[in-house]
Amino acid sequence: MVKKSAFHIPQLKGMGGRDIFGLALAQLGEESERVVFLTADCLWSTKGDIFAKKFADRAFNFGIAEANMVGAAAGMTLLGRVPVIAGFGFLMSLRIAEQVRTDICYPRLNVKIVSTATGLSMGTGGPSHHCTEDIGVMRIFPNMAIVCPGSSIETWKACQAAILDYEGPVYLRLERDPFFGEVEELYEKEDRPFELGKAISLREGKDVTVMAIGKPLGLALQAAEALAKEGISTRVINMHTVKPIDREAIQRAAEETRGIVAVEEHNTVGGLGEAISSAVCENAPTLVKKVGICDEFCCIGPTDEIWKRHGLAAENIIRAVKSILDRRHR
Repeated sequence: MVKKSAFHIPQLKGMGGRDIFGLALAQLGEESERVVFLTADCLWSTKGDIFAKKFADRAFNFGIAEANMVGAAAGMTLLGRVPVIAGFGFLMSLRIAEQVRTDICYPRLNVKIVSTATGLSMGTGGPSHHCTEDIGVMRIFPNMAIVCPGSSIETWKACQAAILDYEGPVYLRLERDPFFGEVEELYEKEDRPFELGKAISLREGKDVTVMAIGKPLGLALQAAEALAKEGISTRVINMHTVKPIDREAIQRAAEETRGIVAVEEHNTVGGLGEAISSAVCENAPTLVKKVGICDEFCCIGPTDEIWKRHGLAAENIIRAVKSILDRRHR
């Protein structure tokens, strides 16, 4: 761990995760000369060009050679550098999986992997460009931390925490599009400190808990508001760190509410829902329902339309909450 510094937060509302990452990385480069940036033919699409313009001697473009990039990043840590590698989600989790496992996680090197187009951000790119398996891949590697922020301000703080404040491999899963207004408003009204591995409560509730990551946090809040009108009290938790997951927050939810709904823009196999289920089974058994991509490849189209077609919608969260209450009642 390193001493935290005064990290200036600019106006971020309405920006997507990759844009915020580009600005944050450039500022982190000013803070520490140890920070270097590596990408594989994705300099502009990851917004790494902002860093490269300021620190040309610390920015490296490997072309379409992701595996070589990972090996170089691993070597740079041995020289005292903090390598940040960035690219599209499906490339950062699938194409380089072997090198991440062996070159980075096995020796627990201080390399940061940033995916700037995760989930269904690249909806029109089709299944080859969709990124709905990355959490499952990264979760199985020992020593890898996984962070998926859910607001613009939290994305900025997560960049600081993952890159400079945390020693070890981190997979930073970022959104490409702006976040939901419901979440942004909460973070504007109240300063919410970001700590890797510590979940954040966004709404109190006593009936059922909804735990979400990334942009779908907005759906969770929409569902909670609709449920409140029916007299159902819903707790909403931002589980921004999937690994190491906040087991205490999960145990409290299991003990204090009647069940948990996990919401994620990811395959329900291997993702947040399974991480929560594992913690629940070991510590405090309760019902866990999953809302996400139900073990299938998604269609091609605009991201918001794919979300609806494949189950990522507030009404499905509401249905999951009610199914928990109905089963408990029976």
